Amino acid sequence: MKKFGYLFPFILPTLWIWGYYQGGTWNYATVLFAFGIIPILDALIGVDKQNFPKEMEKKVSEEWYYKGVLYVWALVQVSLLFWACYVISLNNLTFSEYIGFLLSAMTVLGGIGITVAHELGHKNNRFEQLLAKIILDTVFYRHFFIEHNRGHHVNVATPLDPATARKNQSFYKFWWQSVWGGIRSAWRLETQRLQKKGKKAWSIENEMWNCLFEPLFLMIFLVALFSIWQGYFAWQVGAFFLVQSVLSFSLLEAVNYIEHYGITRRLLANGKYERVEHLHSWNASHLLSNFFLFQLQRHSDHHAYASRRYQILRHFDESPQLPAGYPTMVLLALVPPLWFAVMNKRLESWEKNVYEAQNV
Repeated sequence: MKKFGYLFPFILPTLWIWGYYQGGTWNYATVLFAFGIIPILDALIGVDKQNFPKEMEKKVSEEWYYKGVLYVWALVQVSLLFWACYVISLNNLTFSEYIGFLLSAMTVLGGIGITVAHELGHKNNRFEQLLAKIILDTVFYRHFFIEHNRGHHVNVATPLDPATARKNQSFYKFWWQSVWGGIRSAWRLETQRLQKKGKKAWSIENEMWNCLFEPLFLMIFLVALFSIWQGYFAWQVGAFFLVQSVLSFSLLEAVNYIEHYGITRRLLANGKYERVEHLHSWNASHLLSNFFLFQLQRHSDHHAYASRRYQILRHFDESPQLPAGYPTMVLLALVPPLWFAVMNKRLESWEKNVYEAQNV
């Protein structure tokens, strides 16, 4: 019956819509549930260390139910963006309501939406990759598909990876490193791909043009659509699209920050870094938040086997463990002194254990 837990993410868009029509402070219901109620329930319910038996993994990974949940979310993501733009075009939100509405958009379109795009983008199925790109277009972060798959997963836990936070680096410094470093990395990866084909970086085949123009055209279309619908130039729709995008991918970067903070791989004598193992990502096997995040918190297994589907990702006791699920850790990351006080001790313990293991 645990499979039905992966329907829990749909609670958040329901709260977003309900909160809007209730009005006032109810516009904050989604973000308060995600970053208030879920952390409390996470602490009460605790962790789930159960893994599927190996003989069941293939069968479970092929069940259409798990794919179907993600496919439905992709449709929901696009529908919610159109609905949100319609709401913004009505110009009936107070400033306080608008802030709550934006934070709800961030939580739903960024927190859940980008998680779904991440899961779909790792699959070899072109349809699933297309859905991932569409979702990323809705938050103006399409280059993530390039950099994450071909950059981050190769260079994670090394100085070459902009999405790996360094020890004692605050989230705010990391944000600049990861956002701009990720764009540069994606451009470089596309340049290298085209050079192998004998083509120049500025070629029309450079996927980075799609990363720029697809979300841009989507934004222009939404502005035009609701301008015609409402009978005035709905510039607010474009502003909303941009602001919710920045908030959404910033939430993604907060997750990147907590997933890999301070973790490093050894540089071997041959000049290459050691293979990515289950020791090279922070993990949280808290049952409830893993339902909402499609087991993204079992992150080490994802990095060791990137194509493994979310429902069969495994818990490993030897992987470095976070003290709480991602919703709690994101809040902690926003306050650097608290983050360092909690995480540096755990990081130093991880460093000591790895050092001792390497010298046995």
